Amino acid sequence: MRLLPFIVVLTLTACTARERVDYVQGPPAAGTALTTMIVATTRQQEPDQTTPGWDRSENVAYGRYTVSIPPDREVGEIPRPRGRQAADPQRHFMLAETQDLTGQGFEGAVRAALSQMPPSEREAVVFVHGFNNTFIQGLYRGAQLDHDLRLPGVMLQYSWPSLGAPLAYAYDRDSALFARDGLVEMLQRTQAAGPRRIILMAHSMGAHLVMEAMRQLALTHDPALNAIGGVFLLSPDIDVDLFRQQVRAIGQLPRPFVIVTSQRDRILTLSARLTGETARLGNLSDVTPVEGLGVTLVDVSAFSQGVGHFTVGSSPALIGLLDQMHAVNAALATDASGALPLLPATILTLQNTTQVILQPMTETRPRRILPAWLR
Repeated sequence: MRLLPFIVVLTLTACTARERVDYVQGPPAAGTALTTMIVATTRQQEPDQTTPGWDRSENVAYGRYTVSIPPDREVGEIPRPRGRQAADPQRHFMLAETQDLTGQGFEGAVRAALSQMPPSEREAVVFVHGFNNTFIQGLYRGAQLDHDLRLPGVMLQYSWPSLGAPLAYAYDRDSALFARDGLVEMLQRTQAAGPRRIILMAHSMGAHLVMEAMRQLALTHDPALNAIGGVFLLSPDIDVDLFRQQVRAIGQLPRPFVIVTSQRDRILTLSARLTGETARLGNLSDVTPVEGLGVTLVDVSAFSQGVGHFTVGSSPALIGLLDQMHAVNAALATDASGALPLLPATILTLQNTTQVILQPMTETRPRRILPAWLR
C-alpha cells in the first residue's frame, strides 16, 4: 500500500510530460515535412492549455492542426524532447499551426482538402487513437501514420477523452462509450463533405469505440454507415463475443474489414487477464472465433517488439512491407482475381474469413495459400 501514492504521482507526472506541446517558431525548418490533421474531439478545452485536455465534453469541438515531422528519425518513431530539453524541429515532432473550426467549418475544411486530390483518391481516413493517449500523442500518431504509410485521401482524427494514464483503464473504457455520439456526429459531417468513401482506422480501445459507433449508425438507419468503405482495426481491445454481437447488429460489414493482430501483444495479454479471458480480438491466434464474419485478420506477430501494441505503425520493417499493401486493400475491396502482390505471407481461409500471416522479408519463397475468392 505504501507504493500506491508513489505510483499515482508517477502516473500524473508522466501524463503531464506527455501532454507537453511544442510549437515551431518562424518558418518551417529545412527538411521537415508538414502534415495537416483535421480533428474532432470530445475532450474539454482547459483554460491553461493550448490543446484539449483529458476531461470529457458533451459537445464536439473541431480544429485543424499542422504537425511538423523531423527528417532525422527512423520510420515509425515519434521523437519528442525529454524532460526540460528544448524542442528541435530537426529532431522532434512539433506543432506548426492550429486553427479552431466550427462544425460547418470542419465540413468545409474536409471538402476543400478533398477537392485538391484526384477523384479516385478523394477518401476521408478517420483515425481513432487508443487507450492511455493524451491529445497531442494521438495527434502525432495520426500524423506519423499518414506520413509513413503514405495513406491516400484526407487524414482526419477523432480524439476521445482518454485520461492518458496507464492506471486509468476503467476510466478510459467509460470514456470510449461516452464518446460514441461525438464520433457519430463527426462521421455525419464527414459524409456531408462528399468523400468518395470513408475509411475508419482505429487502435486498441479506439476500435471498441468505432464498432459501437457503427452499431449506433446501423440501429438508427443512418446513411453515414453506407459511406464507410473500409475498416482497419489495429490491435483491437475488444471482447470477441462482444465483437460478434456488434457485427450482428451492424449487419453487412464494409469491405475491406481488416483486423491487425499480434500474439506478442503484451498489453492485450494483460487486458485479457484483467477481464478473465484467454484472448482479446487483437491477439487471436487463428480465425476460428470470428469465422463466417467476412473479416480479414492480418497477423503481424513476427514483427512485434517490446510491448507489441502498435506494431503496424512503429515497426520500420513492417511499414516497408505495408507499402505494398495498397494493392491488397484494392483486391480485398473488389475481389480482383490475381491482384495480390507477392508478399511474404501465409494466407488461409475459413468460411468467408481470411487470415494473412505476414513474415519478414527472406530469400525463401513465402508460402501462399490463396482463398478461393482471391484466386
